[in-house]
Amino acid sequence: MVLEEGARRLVARDTPLPKPGPGEILVRVLACGVCRTDLHIVDGELVPPAWPVVPGHEVIGEIAAAGEGVTGFTVGERVGLAWLAGACGACDYCRCGEENLCPKAAFTGFTRPGGYAEYTTARADFSFKLPADFDPLVSAPLMCAGLIGYRTWRKAGEGKRIGLYGFGAAAHILAQLLVREGKSVYAFTRPGDAASQDFARRLGAAWAGGSDEKPPEALDAALLFAPVGALVPAALAAVRPGGTVVCGGIYMSDIPAFAYRLLWEERSIASVANLTRADGREFLELAAQHPIHAETRPYPLIAANQALNDLRAGRLEGAAVLLPDL
Repeated sequence: MVLEEGARRLVARDTPLPKPGPGEILVRVLACGVCRTDLHIVDGELVPPAWPVVPGHEVIGEIAAAGEGVTGFTVGERVGLAWLAGACGACDYCRCGEENLCPKAAFTGFTRPGGYAEYTTARADFSFKLPADFDPLVSAPLMCAGLIGYRTWRKAGEGKRIGLYGFGAAAHILAQLLVREGKSVYAFTRPGDAASQDFARRLGAAWAGGSDEKPPEALDAALLFAPVGALVPAALAAVRPGGTVVCGGIYMSDIPAFAYRLLWEERSIASVANLTRADGREFLELAAQHPIHAETRPYPLIAANQALNDLRAGRLEGAAVLLPDL
């Protein structure tokens, strides 16, 4: 499924089977999650450097072939591909463990072909080995929604009371991990969205309400997954002195002006950019030890536009996942 320059919907294309280059693997896609970043690309809010684009960066697949120089991977082995598809390895950021900030970083489904396809290629050293029993449908959202949710939480420190603004794919995965870690989860949804609030409570949230409401007690941290800049002042008002607001998305509408008193008392605002391979290894190890159930809705690959439309309209509880063989 391909996005052409100037288009606002994907089109089906038959293309030759890609060949893995040196250091690359050919991956047969078993499942690919539909991420809000994909929606930002299709809607023109994130513009790729070259066209056309095959989106998709929550990929679960199996190795179909390996290019020259690839070691440690075997044909048939299950792997996961995430948003970060490569980095230079030589810049100051890469050398100090911040490869997610590398100015020459590559991204799956943006600067490299992604998983809205039957096959794709990837750098072997940026691919994650997965247990053979990982269900592709359930585990696909872990490769971005899960990973970014994990990094967003780790940026927030060690607080006990954690607010999640926007209870979609990332938040519903992270909520399960937070509850297991003994944290109190406060879920903020679209105002009046009783179904999402009930969903959050079923996953163990201590409280659930609209994003226009205040929690029953001050939060230690607020994690924003909805791409709505107006939520930043609301989240600042909800955290305690010394609390942190972390913006977990790659895109957000403009943050409106707000009174300094909301930032005062050493409250802070941070953002998350991409992820590192270390994040991936840590989170996937936790996911293997303490299975996380990602709520998913399967779609055939050819129905990618419908999945994106459902995400845009807020019709999903959890995450959409494309299955090439469905």
